[in-house]
Amino acid sequence: MKSTMKSTLKKSLIASTFVAVLLSPLANAADYVVDHKGAHASINFKIKHLGYSWLTGRFDNFSGEFSYDEKNVNDAKISIKIDTSSINSNHGERDKHLRSGDFLEVTKFAEATFVSTSITDKGNDKLEIKGLFSFHGVSKEITIDATKIGEGKDPWGGYRAGFSGTTKIGLKEFGIKTNLGPASTHVELELHIEGVRK
Repeated sequence: MKSTMKSTLKKSLIASTFVAVLLSPLANAADYVVDHKGAHASINFKIKHLGYSWLTGRFDNFSGEFSYDEKNVNDAKISIKIDTSSINSNHGERDKHLRSGDFLEVTKFAEATFVSTSITDKGNDKLEIKGLFSFHGVSKEITIDATKIGEGKDPWGGYRAGFSGTTKIGLKEFGIKTNLGPASTHVELELHIEGVRK
């Protein structure tokens, strides 16, 4: 009887340990809110103007969250929502044009989103983030080349982690048909994401 009880207890202990190992990445992953309100995050863009210079700008309003554990980077996730009407190229009349039907059509497509589908640890704080980008009525997979900037405690008793990333999207691929010339077919996006742990 004692032998049977010991055997059952041993099997139960092994099973519990196995489950704990399986769940440990989930338990260690921390959830973060992107610190947009504190202006410690930004989504910037640039596109060539006639091939002679760069036109730069940003989206002023966006939100997002991510989960991250440095020991299990491949289990990380991120999602971002962008208010397309908040586009800001530092020129009022141009911004009106960018919000119009020639470009973003913000009255019809008020929001753009990105939801990661996989995050790959490339080593040396380099990450490859793949995900679904929904913009201007089109959803396509894009790849973001990202770098972990750092993580740690902040002066206010919180804990933060920050990343930067870049990607490039084609205007026609997302249904924007206005022809800006052969040098201006793609927009480069630059993301700086700092999150506060929940």
